[in-house]
Amino acid sequence: MNPKVDFYFSKEQKWQQEIEQMRLITLDCGLDEELKWGCPCYTLGESNVVLIHVFKEYCAFLFFKGALLSDTDSILIQQSENVQAARQIRFTDVKQITELAAVLKTYIYQAIEVEKAGLKVELKKTTEFAVADEFQQKLDELPALKNAFETLTPGRQRAYLLHFSQPKQAKTREARVEKCIPQILNGKGLTV
Repeated sequence: MNPKVDFYFSKEQKWQQEIEQMRLITLDCGLDEELKWGCPCYTLGESNVVLIHVFKEYCAFLFFKGALLSDTDSILIQQSENVQAARQIRFTDVKQITELAAVLKTYIYQAIEVEKAGLKVELKKTTEFAVADEFQQKLDELPALKNAFETLTPGRQRAYLLHFSQPKQAKTREARVEKCIPQILNGKGLTV
């Protein structure tokens, strides 16, 4: 146990028993415990393997390369259609965790083997993401915008493309594009 991470387990109220049990299971698998993104993160060398995080309705293990795991027990969840690599195992009570302890360790050991093997998740290329018509029109009209967008990192480009294409109404897509043009021109990401 890493004392720098202890505060996370003492501050949580709703999922206290659940995350403490998750911590014990993960540490029993021989991973190092660190604090990353404000959450307990379990690593093998420099590689992130699994994270414990809490939400309003559940707490979860997040496997960074969960898409590469064999989901023999059908318990891995893709958070949203846009999440490419990570997968969660969600819990709503401590009994689920204790009953699944052996299975959870199997998934953690499998994730460790993925890291040891150096496997990588094949991510969709930015060019494979849909470009909202409203954004494409602005890119065609404003060469400076097109140039600024192309100089953004692929991750920032994808974030904008997803943000612009999500709304069903053209009016909302247009408003999003207009609002983000200054950020793009300044080389900033969606969340700055």
